[in-house]
Amino acid sequence: REIVFYSEGSNDWVHFEPVIKHLNQTYQCIICYLSSSPDDPGLHTNSPNIFQFLIGKGTIRTFLFRKIQAGVFVMTMPDLGTYYLKRSVHPVHYVYLFHNMVSTHMTFKPGAFDHFDTIFCVGPHHIDEIRKTEYLNGLPKKQLFKHGYGRLDSILKELKNHHHPPSNKGKPKILIAPSWGKHGLLETKGEELVEILLNAGFNVVVRPHPETTKHSPKVINSIQKRFSNHPNFVFEGTITSLKSLLQSDLMISDWSGVAMEYAFGLEKPVLFIDVPRKVNNPNYTKIDIVPIEEFIRHEIGYILP
Repeated sequence: REIVFYSEGSNDWVHFEPVIKHLNQTYQCIICYLSSSPDDPGLHTNSPNIFQFLIGKGTIRTFLFRKIQAGVFVMTMPDLGTYYLKRSVHPVHYVYLFHNMVSTHMTFKPGAFDHFDTIFCVGPHHIDEIRKTEYLNGLPKKQLFKHGYGRLDSILKELKNHHHPPSNKGKPKILIAPSWGKHGLLETKGEELVEILLNAGFNVVVRPHPETTKHSPKVINSIQKRFSNHPNFVFEGTITSLKSLLQSDLMISDWSGVAMEYAFGLEKPVLFIDVPRKVNNPNYTKIDIVPIEEFIRHEIGYILP
């Protein structure tokens, strides 16, 4: 168990796959892949160097986290050591791999990365934010690597290798892909927005964040029940597919990191509905760095108050 990857579910595989493939093909590393979801594609890869285990989300996972012996443990899940999933009692080097491109100090909870040894940073904004946080809180310096963002690389590769024309002629296809939370776009204005767009003759794809589906099922069920029979409406229940990003003409979002993937990877416009920002750290202004998801909105799209 020199290198262990832990996946919360199927959505993590899009972030792990490029890293695991590189380690496997370039260095022939033996990988131990742990997942809490039976539908995780990472559990079904066909490689002799990858050993997969389904560990669920209960007592077995909690016990395994505490007792595991490994050289390196890689995760996309923040807040290690903050709640019930703790560092191992054995010497293990913990690596955090980002599952989005947003800031570390506003979107994530305080202390979300404090118990990791190494962070694979998406860009210079992560390095600046983490170093400033360490300085202000008297934390030891972590190893920070200029890793980039594998999901963005996958989008660029898909765009280069395949031609994806819009699937419908006539009106543009609008992709609604927001973040999640009580102030999120779908939670507060979802049905109203879909209705307006469909009545205007647009083709509409709703691509909710998995956490919206998990925490606000009534919102999702209401949208599906009301619009599922409309010929110009599509509900996309997974964020692993790139189809809706590639075939749409414009994205409507709020504070979601997928807006940056859409703009940087596909060079398509984003319309931001200015709902209240998603703040999981009320003290984020002490870092005195403007979050990327705030200033970038003016550069990659338009903001609708």
